[in-house]
Amino acid sequence: MEKSSEKNTSAFAHLSTLSQYIIPFGNYIFPIIIWSSYKDKSEFVDHHGKQALNFQLSLLLYTLILALIAIPIFVTVFLQNLPIEAVFNDNEDFYIRNFNFEGNIGLLSIGATAVVLFGLLKFVEFFLVIYASIKASNGELYKYPMTISFIK
Repeated sequence: MEKSSEKNTSAFAHLSTLSQYIIPFGNYIFPIIIWSSYKDKSEFVDHHGKQALNFQLSLLLYTLILALIAIPIFVTVFLQNLPIEAVFNDNEDFYIRNFNFEGNIGLLSIGATAVVLFGLLKFVEFFLVIYASIKASNGELYKYPMTISFIK
């Protein structure tokens, strides 16, 4: 049975990933600090710290893949439909007329799907972090789904 301090530290390791909404890269910095401070002292905290970090690194990889799909698609479709007059116009007004979605609806669907998947990923992340912290505070081991083990 894990001590109460180990359970609380493990739960805090998971919850510290939510600091990303306040502090940039807080979802990596704080779990690394907690994990590296306690990994030699407690096997339970070591497990949960690794899980929190592996989950955040996996989400980073998934986000990069979705961005590499969505961003080039939207930029390509936009530039294909941007008339040259709009770029080299002496007027201060910027108008794009006759934007054509017809030839690009398949690409736009793929890009929109990537954006929706990103939103779904962030939504699921929030609830999985809460669930993992509850499991840790109850003294149970938890492994996030679809997580790549970068740190073993």
